Amino acid sequence: MSTIIYPSPIFGPIHSRRLGISLGINLMPADGKVCSFNCIYCECGLNENHRPKLPRPTPEQVAQRLEQKLQEMVADGQLPDVLTFAGNGEPTCHPHFAEIIDETLRLRDRYCPKAKVSVLSNSTMIHRQQVHDALMRVDNNILKLDTVDPEYINMVDQPTGAYDVREVTERLKAFRGHVIIQTMFMRGSILRSDACGVRSEVSVDNTAEEYVGPWLDAVREINPQQVMVYTIDRETPTAGLLKATHEQLDAIRDRVIALGIPCSASY
Repeated sequence: MSTIIYPSPIFGPIHSRRLGISLGINLMPADGKVCSFNCIYCECGLNENHRPKLPRPTPEQVAQRLEQKLQEMVADGQLPDVLTFAGNGEPTCHPHFAEIIDETLRLRDRYCPKAKVSVLSNSTMIHRQQVHDALMRVDNNILKLDTVDPEYINMVDQPTGAYDVREVTERLKAFRGHVIIQTMFMRGSILRSDACGVRSEVSVDNTAEEYVGPWLDAVREINPQQVMVYTIDRETPTAGLLKATHEQLDAIRDRVIALGIPCSASY
């Protein structure tokens, strides 16, 4: 399966389905993937297939390259709608994440004050106070919550460390509304081996009520400023995954809106 490994520390601009003209900021190495999840649908591939040899960029390197790119965009008359922390893994894992956020906000204010600063995160590091506080300072704090079912999370998101979805939900509530929930919905099945090594097909469809209902309850409790539901857009590293249908996403979107929470669906 083909995968995408993004340049580091700056890539794009690219057109984002959800954010507009986005200038990407990748805090992971340029030659591989480092992530606290190992999602079977990740466009960057599975962690074990893309082990990097290069280090993460330093805060100084990020600031230098970002300022250089913004100067070029100003000269070309093409300003970004958003500066997006994304790329080859979880941005909040960077040990100097908070410092980099502050410098990015400074450069945004200088070169493109109308642009939003967005962070796409899988929520695994929001228990760290510095990460929480930094995310409170960005415009779009976009945090993942694919489901509240632990078995599904272990099968599909595959956390590389301890992950308690109940604790994560409480941490999401602690943002007091300054959070955008992002959820991947999909269909299909994957091959898994049991304890005896027997392989069988297992569904990864999280569009059914058994998943959507409890997820909606969690969304109501978190009370985010917005919800983004989306589905697979590119080739995945694991075979058997299928896009959720327009009708399924629209139905989920409408149920979120019925809670009084803005919601968008990306197909």
